[in-house]
Amino acid sequence: MSTENTIINILPVIPMKGLVVFPNMIIHFDVGRKKSIEALEYAMNNSQKVFLTAQKDLSDDDPDYNNFNNVGIIAKIKQVLKLPGEVMRILVEGEVRAQLIDFLQNEPFYLCEVEPITETETKQKRYNDALIRRVHNLFGEYSALVPRMPANLTSVVTTSVDVGELSDFIAGNIMISAEDKQEILSTANKTKRLEKIALILESEIELLKIEHMISNKVRNQIEENQKDYYLREQLKAIMSELDEYDNPLQESEEYCEKISKLNLPIDISEKLYTEASKLAKMPSGSHEATVLRNYLDTVTELPWNIYTKETIDLTKAQRTLDKNHYGMDKVKERILEILAVRKLSPNIRSQIICLAGPPGVGKTSIAKDIAKSMGRKFARVSLGGTRDEADIRGHRKTYIGAMPGRIINAIKLAGSSNPVILLDEIDKLGNDFRGDPSSALLEALDGEQNYAFRDHYIELPYDLSKVLFITTANNADAIPSPLYDRMDVIMLSSYTSDEKFNIVKKHLFPRQLKENGMSKQQVKITDDALVFLIDSYTKEAGVRTLERRVASLLRKTAKEIVENEGIVIKLTAQKVADLLGPPKYKKDDYSGKNEIGVANGLAWTSVGGTILAVEALVYPGTGKIELTGSLGDVMKESAKAALSIIRSRAAVYGLTDDFYKTSDIHIHFPEGATPKDGPSAGITIVTALLSAFTQALVKSEIAMTGEITLRGKVLPIGGLKEKLMAAYRAGIKTALIPNDNLSDLQEVDKIVTSSLNIIPVSVIEEVIDHALIMPSKELVKNQMTFSQSLISNVIQ
Repeated sequence: MSTENTIINILPVIPMKGLVVFPNMIIHFDVGRKKSIEALEYAMNNSQKVFLTAQKDLSDDDPDYNNFNNVGIIAKIKQVLKLPGEVMRILVEGEVRAQLIDFLQNEPFYLCEVEPITETETKQKRYNDALIRRVHNLFGEYSALVPRMPANLTSVVTTSVDVGELSDFIAGNIMISAEDKQEILSTANKTKRLEKIALILESEIELLKIEHMISNKVRNQIEENQKDYYLREQLKAIMSELDEYDNPLQESEEYCEKISKLNLPIDISEKLYTEASKLAKMPSGSHEATVLRNYLDTVTELPWNIYTKETIDLTKAQRTLDKNHYGMDKVKERILEILAVRKLSPNIRSQIICLAGPPGVGKTSIAKDIAKSMGRKFARVSLGGTRDEADIRGHRKTYIGAMPGRIINAIKLAGSSNPVILLDEIDKLGNDFRGDPSSALLEALDGEQNYAFRDHYIELPYDLSKVLFITTANNADAIPSPLYDRMDVIMLSSYTSDEKFNIVKKHLFPRQLKENGMSKQQVKITDDALVFLIDSYTKEAGVRTLERRVASLLRKTAKEIVENEGIVIKLTAQKVADLLGPPKYKKDDYSGKNEIGVANGLAWTSVGGTILAVEALVYPGTGKIELTGSLGDVMKESAKAALSIIRSRAAVYGLTDDFYKTSDIHIHFPEGATPKDGPSAGITIVTALLSAFTQALVKSEIAMTGEITLRGKVLPIGGLKEKLMAAYRAGIKTALIPNDNLSDLQEVDKIVTSSLNIIPVSVIEEVIDHALIMPSKELVKNQMTFSQSLISNVIQ
C-alpha cells in the first residue's frame, strides 16, 4: 500500500443506503441528508476524500456508530453537482478498502478514524489461475442469461487476470444483494473473494435458468391466448358475413361472464366454465347445443349467493295471524314460539314444520303468513300424487325434456336461497317402479345433509340448509315415518260452527264481495242467513266449500243488481234458500227418537271427524253373519269380537245359549260407497248388536268411540279431537270415550268440551249402562250386578 493511504486516517463519513462501492469503481449517487452534505463540503475543502460505508438499517435516516458497517471504502470525489431541493449529485472513485477504527464526532457530520486494509492472496498460482478460468466461464454463462449485458463489461472480465481486481469488478457490476457485496468488500483475502464470486455466479445462473423457464412458459401461454383470440375474432367475422345470428362463440363468452358474476366456489365454477367452452365448439342448431344451452340458462339463473334478510317481529306476526285467521289460538301460539326460537337462533337447522289437519282449515295461508312474518320469499310445491323420484331430484340433463326437480325449481322461482318452501299434501306421496319420492325428500329436508343437495339435472351441490320447509297433510298417519320423524307437527282441527260463522262474516263474505265487484252498501246479509248457509249448504271441517257457496250466492245477487240498477239487496235465510235452492244438507237430529239396533259411533277421516251410525238387525235364520258398508279387515274383526263378547255374556242379558244359531245377523254401516276401517267402532258395534238381540232402545243423543277387547276392556283410540268436534257439530249431547283418552281432552277446544257431556268408560258394561234403555227391570238388575263384578275384576 502507498504511504498516502496510511497517512490519511481521519475522514468524513457518508453512510450509504443499499449501495456498496469497490476499489477502482467510479460511481455517482445523490446526497440529500444534511449530515452527508456537511461531510461532503468538509471533504471538498480539505483532501476531497470521504469514507463510504453501507449502513445496516436502511430505514434509519440518522444512524449512529452501531449502524455502520466497519469495512468501507476510501473514495476520491471527482465531481459535485447541485440539484434542486438541496440535493447534491457526486461522482466518486473508490480507492482502497478501509477499516473504521474510531468514531470521532456525530455533529454536524460524521467524522471517523479509518485505516486502510492490507489485502492478501493465496500463493498457489495454479489454483488462482484455475479459479480465474472458472470465473471467466461462469461469467460468460451468466452474461448469456442476463438480457442486454454490456459487451465492454464482458470483455473487461474475460481479459482480467488479477484475482483481486476481477472479484471487485464483478461484484461491483452484477445484480446481487447489498449483503453479498458487503461480505465481498469485507474479505481481505483476494482468493477467497473470488471463490465467493464463483459461488454467487453459480447460484445466480441457477436462478436465471428458472426465471427463463417460467418466462418461456408465460410467453407460450400468452402466445396461445393471442392465437385463440385471433382465431375467435376471425370466426366472428366469418359468421357475421354468413349472417349466423346464433353465434356459439359469443354465447359461450356471455355464459362465462354470467358464471364469473355468480362468485361460485372454484370447483363449481370450473365445471360450468367447462360446459360453456363445450358450447363454443358445437353447431348452434344441434340438439346437444340446445341441451347445454338450457342447462346453462337454468344454472346461471339460480340465486346461488342471494339471501333475503330475515326480520322477525313477533308483534307483527301475531297481528298478521289474527287478521287472516279466526280462532286457532293454540296453533298461533306454536307458530309464535317457532318464530321466537328462530329470532334467537337464526342458524338453527333441522326444523321442518308440518301443518296437519282437514282440508280448508287454512294450512296454506298460515304458511304464507309465516313467510311474510319472517320477511322471506315464498314458494309452493304440490306433492299430491307424486310417484316419480325425478320430480324431487330432477332428470339427467341428457334426457329429452329433462328439467330440474321441484325443490330446485322452487328456489329458482323464489329468487332467493333462503325462502319458505311449502310442500303441500306430503301425505299423498306415492311410490312405484320409478322410485320412492319420500326417500328423495329426506336428502332435501334433513338439515344434516341438505347443505350439499344434488339435483340430478344441475349435477352440482346446492345449499338448502337456509331454506325453511313447511309441509301440509290431511292425514298425519299417512306421512312416511322417516319424514314424520324429522317434522315438528302442528295439528289444525276442524272449525266449530261459531268459528265458521265468524270466519264467513269477517273474512269470506267481505273478500267475495270485493272479488265480485260489490260493496257492503249494495249487499247486506243477516246473521241468521249466515247460520242457515253454514248448516244447510255445507258439511265440512274447513271453510273451502263455504266460500264457494258464498261466491255462488253473490254471483246470483250480482245478476239482480245489474238488472235493477241502484237496488240494495238484503240477504235473509229465506233469500238464501231462494237463490241457492233447497238445502243440500239437513242437520242431523241425534237427540230425537230412541231406536233399537242403531248406535252412533264417532269416526276419524282425512277431512275431519264424522258421525258413523251402526245398524244391527237380527232375524230368524241359521246363524249367518252379514257385514255390509265397504268395511276393511279391522272393522270386520271388530264385528266378530263384538259378537263373541255378547255370546260370553248371553246369560246376563237373558239370551239363550244357542241364540246365535237360530238367528241371522246383519250389521250395516250406512254410506256403503265410502270405505271404512279402524278399530274404534268396537263398543258401537257391541251396543248396536246387544240392542238388536235384547230389543233395548239405544239413546239417540249419545255417540261413542273406543276399541274393545274380548275381555270387555275399552282401549284408547286416536283422533279424539276431530271425533268430539264431529259430535259437537251434529248436536250430540253425550259422548262416551275411553278412560285412557282423558289426557287428550286438553287439546280439544273449550267450546266443544263445555257443550258435550263427556263420559269416560273402561269396560263394555259401563257403555251399556249409559247407552241402552233395558226393556225389563230384572234384566237391568242382572246387568248392573254383572257390571259391578266385572269392573271390580278389571280393577283387581
